[in-house]
Amino acid sequence: MRQPTDDAARSDLTYAGADGCALYASVIGTGPPVVLLHGGGPDRWSLLPLARLLCERFTVVLPDIRGYGQSVCADPSRHTWQQYTDDVFSLLDHLGIERTVVGGTGLGSTIALRAAVDRPDRIAGVVPIGVEDIEDDEAKAAEIEFLDAFAERAESAGLHAAWAPIVPDLPPVVGAMVRDAIPRSDRASIVAAAAIGHDRSFVDVEQLAAVAAPTLVIPGTDWRHPRWLAERAAEVIPDATLASVAISSDLHTADDLAQTVAPPILDFLVRTYAARG
Repeated sequence: MRQPTDDAARSDLTYAGADGCALYASVIGTGPPVVLLHGGGPDRWSLLPLARLLCERFTVVLPDIRGYGQSVCADPSRHTWQQYTDDVFSLLDHLGIERTVVGGTGLGSTIALRAAVDRPDRIAGVVPIGVEDIEDDEAKAAEIEFLDAFAERAESAGLHAAWAPIVPDLPPVVGAMVRDAIPRSDRASIVAAAAIGHDRSFVDVEQLAAVAAPTLVIPGTDWRHPRWLAERAAEVIPDATLASVAISSDLHTADDLAQTVAPPILDFLVRTYAARG
């Protein structure tokens, strides 16, 4: 999938992060807002099929997370969880959105949860799709080694070589979205984005008890997004529901993902905004 051009109602925009970095997003649809954040590796176009299934009732905002797609940021020091979270609120300010549901896959799910903790006044609901692993100290050291090795391969041999030993272990749909995004990715920016491994999103899953907004947790099923973590997150978050669908090995394309998760997400969005009046 190359950059889509066939959505007449879609608008593409540039906005500035709090540090002045030029960031990019697309907006499609009408109605109450929902921000969808892609995973680490893909870019915003990976969630366009899902946005198309939501956009008749909701305004869907699809940012390229800093470092990915058009949101180029080749400075490793500016790849932190706080910076990613602040970027969400810079986008909301740019669009004049006071309060929104925010969701995401993988990396995006972590940012969505962080946003809900940091600014509960601006987050109406959360949809983490494939909750990323929250590591203990030993697992965190392994993640740093893993991402540093990825960055070294990317810098020395390119993005295809960097992803080659990783993609076979990913769910098919994630691998497909990663491969699709590589031609649109800036190598230096992706190398810099790997520095996020040196930061820590949450110390443990119990910190998710601070998420006050209604939350729909959609489980992953792989080693980076384990089902047990999604189940535990749904227990810890005070107003959370565990979805009956998951990112399984049966899903092979972004369209497959969209068709699977759209029904529970639509139901959640309708209920969440109806409760707000």
